[in-house]
Amino acid sequence: MNTSDPLGNWAIQLTLQSLDLPPGQEYPVFVVGTLTYITILFCNTLVFATIVFTKSLHKPMFLLLLNLPIMDMIGATAFLPQLVTSIWTKNRSISYPGCLVQGFLIHLYGTGNLIFLTAMAYDRYVAICFPLRYNSIMTPNTLMRLIISIWFADILFFTVLFSLVTRYSICRTKIVDIYCNNPSMTKLLCEDTKVNNYLGLASIVIFQGAPLVIIMYTYIQILLTCVMTKQADARGKALQTCGTHLVVFLFFEFNAAITLISHRFESVSPYLRRASGVSIIIFPPVLNPLIYGLKTKELLKSMIKMFKRVRLPRK
Repeated sequence: MNTSDPLGNWAIQLTLQSLDLPPGQEYPVFVVGTLTYITILFCNTLVFATIVFTKSLHKPMFLLLLNLPIMDMIGATAFLPQLVTSIWTKNRSISYPGCLVQGFLIHLYGTGNLIFLTAMAYDRYVAICFPLRYNSIMTPNTLMRLIISIWFADILFFTVLFSLVTRYSICRTKIVDIYCNNPSMTKLLCEDTKVNNYLGLASIVIFQGAPLVIIMYTYIQILLTCVMTKQADARGKALQTCGTHLVVFLFFEFNAAITLISHRFESVSPYLRRASGVSIIIFPPVLNPLIYGLKTKELLKSMIKMFKRVRLPRK
């Protein structure tokens, strides 16, 4: 296929990679996918509402954490409704505009999660390593500027990235992944895509390399501070909080790296790429509310209080 006019792309139907489900497994997978999406929405809405409606949680750490459930719901909503619908209808087609929107939202979710996890690591670094200066460094104005800057940079970068994709005509209609993303959409283009490839590499270096360096530095400093502190309770609490955060970050970073880098090496198994791509969208939105809700005692207590305040109307 050859579309000479990029404007003609908007009327094209693309085909996502087949799920290769065994016969008779379509409906169980449909049910699991639907329940997973409902669980993600419920758990992340609970975390979001608890932080918003609990004044004692209006602190830098929790206000940064507030953005994770938003990102998780964006990522899950970009992928799961389309997935379960295609299973139900047995139709893996997606419109070109729909593919662009899905890819944009999934990249927004993935990068936003990494950056906010990095910002949370910096917050813990300041709190543990410079406790006396914490309030003067993490002021409400500084926090607000940080959050707005992350959202702005995330949206702006991927708006530019996907705008470049729309400038070219496409020669193929088969998406090599089970959901749309920038690498798979770039493979559809007819023309020289060096600019897109360079920008894609830049996104990997900036949005994955930089957070990894920052995380490693902050956690080394936190570990050194915890080792030297004489207060065992404070040391244990800090290590527990930071350890949970580090596990979440490394899981996300590892899967995101495999998913993006595998597109640039044909020798990498497509099944590995698809598995890592799905896991990065499914597991963090499910596990983040559970991990932070159960491991962060202040948030857990606030959730319990919130449930206790809810009363069924009397008949």
